[in-house]
Amino acid sequence: MTASENTAVRIDAIHSECVGAGQCVLAAPAVFEQDEDGVVVVLDEVPGREQLQAVGDAADLCPSGALRLLGGRRQD
Repeated sequence: MTASENTAVRIDAIHSECVGAGQCVLAAPAVFEQDEDGVVVVLDEVPGREQLQAVGDAADLCPSGALRLLGGRRQD
């Protein structure tokens, strides 16, 4: 993704849907971590351009679909 292909993206994590697989942390460790129960914690709800590809990958890899990207666009 190039900078011209995005606008601000906000991450919405649905904690009740998170199954604690940790794929988000593996894909974007600067943006996500897990709490003591393994539930996703969003460290940066509006990540910078340099994190957008990793955040998109994290959302795609999430087995429960607990991550939503709001605003902006992704082009794979």
